Amino acid sequence: MKELLFGAAYYDEYMPCERLEQDVAMMKKAGINTVRIAESTWSTCEPQEGVFDFSHVERVMDAMEEAGIHVIIGTPTYAVPTWMVKSHPDVIAETIKGRGIYGARQIMDITHPVYLFYAERVIRELLKRTAHRKCVIGYQIDNETKYYGTAGKNVQERFVKYLRKKFHDDLDAMNHEFGLDYWSNRINAWEDFPDVRGTINGSLGAEFEKFQRTLVDEFLSWQANIVNEYRREDQFITHNFDFEWRGYSYGVQPDVNHYHAARCMTIAGTDIYHPTQDDLTGTEIAFGGDMTRSLKNGNYLLLETEAQGYPGWTPYKGQLRLQAYSHLASGSNSVMYWHWHSIHNSFETYWKGLLSHDFQENDAYREACVIGHEFQQIGKSLVNLQKKNDVAILVSNEALTALKWFGIQATAAGNDGIGYNDVVRWIYDALYQMNVECDFIWPESENLSQYRAIFVPALYAVSDELLRKLDRYVADGGNLVATFKTAFANENVKVSHEVQPHILNHCLGVKYHQFTFPKKVGLSGPVIGENVCAEAKIFMELLVPEGAEVLASYEHYNWKDYAAITKNKHGKGTAVYLGCMTDDETLKAVMRDVLCNAQVDLPGYSYPVIVRKGINDFGKQVRYFLNYSAEEQKVPYLYEKGLELLSGKQVESKEILTIPAWDVKIIEE
Repeated sequence: MKELLFGAAYYDEYMPCERLEQDVAMMKKAGINTVRIAESTWSTCEPQEGVFDFSHVERVMDAMEEAGIHVIIGTPTYAVPTWMVKSHPDVIAETIKGRGIYGARQIMDITHPVYLFYAERVIRELLKRTAHRKCVIGYQIDNETKYYGTAGKNVQERFVKYLRKKFHDDLDAMNHEFGLDYWSNRINAWEDFPDVRGTINGSLGAEFEKFQRTLVDEFLSWQANIVNEYRREDQFITHNFDFEWRGYSYGVQPDVNHYHAARCMTIAGTDIYHPTQDDLTGTEIAFGGDMTRSLKNGNYLLLETEAQGYPGWTPYKGQLRLQAYSHLASGSNSVMYWHWHSIHNSFETYWKGLLSHDFQENDAYREACVIGHEFQQIGKSLVNLQKKNDVAILVSNEALTALKWFGIQATAAGNDGIGYNDVVRWIYDALYQMNVECDFIWPESENLSQYRAIFVPALYAVSDELLRKLDRYVADGGNLVATFKTAFANENVKVSHEVQPHILNHCLGVKYHQFTFPKKVGLSGPVIGENVCAEAKIFMELLVPEGAEVLASYEHYNWKDYAAITKNKHGKGTAVYLGCMTDDETLKAVMRDVLCNAQVDLPGYSYPVIVRKGINDFGKQVRYFLNYSAEEQKVPYLYEKGLELLSGKQVESKEILTIPAWDVKIIEE
């Protein structure tokens, strides 16, 4: 891209009064150069079957084109109009809870032929009116797409065909691999296949969820192919991926394999929402950005983030600006808010936009003006930031799903407790606080050798092929850190009947036969040092070293003979195994040992000062110093002299940087 995109979603359709001229003027004042439109207004664009009215889209394009503001067009397919459901009620997805009722968005069966017929028609009509427009720079296909639990008869029939292909029409092989003899679940004829929604078999249930995720890949690819028929070569295709939601963006999305779904796009996109005020740490911004950047190994678009959001997210002074630069520091080429104005009716009335309900200038808008003008002044040094990281985290949708079926803290009383993403974030958050930047990789990723260290959180369900690939990575000189619950079951969630951890036991130099939940279990050993609060948490495997060095043992009268954390030389590399979850200081001590052994540079900074870097279009190193605290921070600048872009002042090596509360320094060497 030639410039940073700065903007917001804009909904002329939702306005309670005529606002377009005033809004464009306020956007220009704020330095906004891009708007997203059209993605959620199918019922406005096609008020009755075959009757099209794109006047809102066209008048906004006219105004933006005249103002020199770019437009991203969203296909309007994620919220279906009432006329479609009235005529074809079965387009609503049938889920484990039964058939849905019209009202919310994202309630349709994305495989239903009637839905697809109408969706294709409205996409084509929209593209005919937009693809030729100068202001239109790209397309967002659908919106935060998932499979929405769709599991009706048509989906299940396709699933059976999928299984017949997977198992080469061999029912015995499927029954054996999934363990369907248990509780008389064996299927002896394909025509006897039961409704999968009722299954208690984790292997079959997890495979169905894996299949459902492929429906998202197929749907987005189908839309991209339609857009490709119309778009100009200079217009991009993207999608706004989101994450597991815990009141904000948290972890790996359970219902979409982002790595697969992103293949049909020319540039990856994302929506990232996060806590603010005293809870602003930047972790979710970095996590979501790092994951999205890794999808296509390059820059991405931030298509939605909060401006004000719910009342608990109304930012302190300086935070909106800090957040904007935080996104750029991860490699984003845009900062776009959901949304421009606050909506006056319906479900998201209090999910406030950049402007409040009164449309007046407010603190958030005034801060956006500062951001927009700074982007105009220094954006050329910040766009297209390229990263080369030495560290990666391997994530897996299959492991996530399997640990939903077989929870880490599951007991006879139920399946509650932490999940896969808690382990992922335990690892990621510690690296983030230590200022160790990382990429994400997936089971299909190749060229692992480009990373000096790879972290593998809770890889519970995993193919033998991937385990052998990880073994080779270590033997060839790599540094691996794996956590508890890794290499326990295969990709079909069939638990290994061999020594645990399966295949990796020689690489890791340990085995175990038992595991339990720690109760008042401390940790002691060389990696613990003076950490008097070191303790095992959540889950513990009773490790028996077989050649591995013991970094920590369990401090408990009954478990004292077992190792908790080990390190093993394997070929030219080193493998560390965390047999339990630990306190953060213990984890960071292990990480420091591994990263030093891997010759990964450990910056001399730690949270709340976060330092992120990359190479810009001029071939210069750019470093962001981000202060995520309400206190002024003073830190030494430990690199070659450079220019602080926001102030225009020269910075000498070893000079002390003073970073005000919730502020940022950006230095170009």
